[in-house]
Amino acid sequence: MRNLHFLLLSLSLLISCGQAAPPAEKTATAAEEAGPDIEKRLEELGIELPEAATPVANYVNAVRAGNLLFLAGKGPNKPEGGYVTGKLGESLTVEEGYAAARLTGISQLAVLKAELGSLNKVKRIVKVTGMVNSTPDFTNHPEVVNGFSDLMVEVFGEKGKHARAAVGMASLPRGIAVEVEMVVEVE
Repeated sequence: MRNLHFLLLSLSLLISCGQAAPPAEKTATAAEEAGPDIEKRLEELGIELPEAATPVANYVNAVRAGNLLFLAGKGPNKPEGGYVTGKLGESLTVEEGYAAARLTGISQLAVLKAELGSLNKVKRIVKVTGMVNSTPDFTNHPEVVNGFSDLMVEVFGEKGKHARAAVGMASLPRGIAVEVEMVVEVE
């Protein structure tokens, strides 16, 4: 009993002096606070980023305003070269459009990496505008643009979830199937 009294008295003195050790808590490492390594995540997904495509007209790939990066619209670059072209509801299925939107996502990731040096500097995908080259009666634009959105979530997790518009267009440059522009919050 005397030992318990001594222990309680010692503990109360330490607390009153501000010297009591806080309860043991797990402290996050810098890597854990930063989140998953996006470059490693791309490897796990089997995604190899191409060189960022050069703009085809009088514009730049990205403009930074504060901590926001506005990416110009990009299309679905095929790994072997050229673009996925065609019109949804006519020459392309929803599944082919989804795959084209995913390729467009890979193109935008390449631009992000070129602009930032590392995809780990992405804090959040904020806004995506997906444009689908489609016939007037085609109505599955969201399912097509999901190819892009799903990729952003696969790569960035919760930080990849974004606000979005998915709209149909009578035509797109060079006859591409999909074009996507995005706004990204960066460090």
